[in-house]
Amino acid sequence: MYGITPQEELPPVAPEIPDLSITIQENEQHYGRFVVEPLERGWGVTLGNPLRRSLLNSLPGTAVTWVKVVGALHEYSTVPHMREEVVEFLLNVKGIRIRSLSERPGRLRLEVDGEGEVRAGDIMATADFEIVNPEHHLATLDNADARLSVEFNVEQGVGYEPASQDEGLPIGVLPVDAIFTPVRKANFSVEPTRVGQRSDLERLIVEVWTDRTISPLEAIQASGNSLMERFFLFTRLDKEPEEEASPAAGLGISPDVYNTLVETLALSARTLNCLKRAGLNRVGEVISIPKAELLKIRNFGQKSLDELYDKLAERNMLPEDDASSAEDGDTEEVSAEGSEEKAIEA
Repeated sequence: MYGITPQEELPPVAPEIPDLSITIQENEQHYGRFVVEPLERGWGVTLGNPLRRSLLNSLPGTAVTWVKVVGALHEYSTVPHMREEVVEFLLNVKGIRIRSLSERPGRLRLEVDGEGEVRAGDIMATADFEIVNPEHHLATLDNADARLSVEFNVEQGVGYEPASQDEGLPIGVLPVDAIFTPVRKANFSVEPTRVGQRSDLERLIVEVWTDRTISPLEAIQASGNSLMERFFLFTRLDKEPEEEASPAAGLGISPDVYNTLVETLALSARTLNCLKRAGLNRVGEVISIPKAELLKIRNFGQKSLDELYDKLAERNMLPEDDASSAEDGDTEEVSAEGSEEKAIEA
């Protein structure tokens, strides 16, 4: 008789789980294309839609919020020998794209004499802001006696802020529509893809166009961080809120002192510029760095260090230990001076 030989049961085959990856296909100064794959069905739109909204609406940027044009009291004025009316000039100002090198607002100036085209690159350079589209047209002067003098107020913000004639603005200040967002356009598309035996997967393609103040890669990273911070809240619903220790508490100073801008200390231009170039914008950031490390900053010597700590001591911004050390140093100097005077008298 023929019998049936039992066979060992085959182990169950685990479903193939593909590794998720992101590919940078293009990353130019103003355009980027990124591909995320493979995604489970439905996740392409789930990820692409909030990412696109975050790119367009949530990234900070820098823009001109108002201008003062010498000789123009309102937007319907005309400037002698300027071909454009003031309204058209304000529209051109909206197109100036600015990269901020600090976190504070500031002013820019434009002083042009004579005949010719006026461009964004004619605006006077500063240490805080960089014009990324210097060829952008602003106005045309058509006479050798022409003179155009303009002051620009530059601020940081998010999204789009329409011009509004605030009651607090003085006469001659002309508000400008502020386009803060550095992303000009963002699209996403979803395509089917296949990995091994699985054909029910998707590929997410994200395209980003920026104004050159940031790169598309920087925009994607900032948007991802913004979304992650918000979604992270849902993972902590069952946990008690924890009080995070502020960096100010660790230094022995108040949060107000920590966040005070170094520009308010009335430092010399040399000392201030050294700190700004080193990325030290707040008092707390300066105090958190040992003095020996501060002295390693280029062009920042002992004289600059003494000036900095004298200004901090004058405003009672130093931690108790540093303040006591500063007082002891002053006492020693006074004692030394007194001893010298007595020696001279003798």
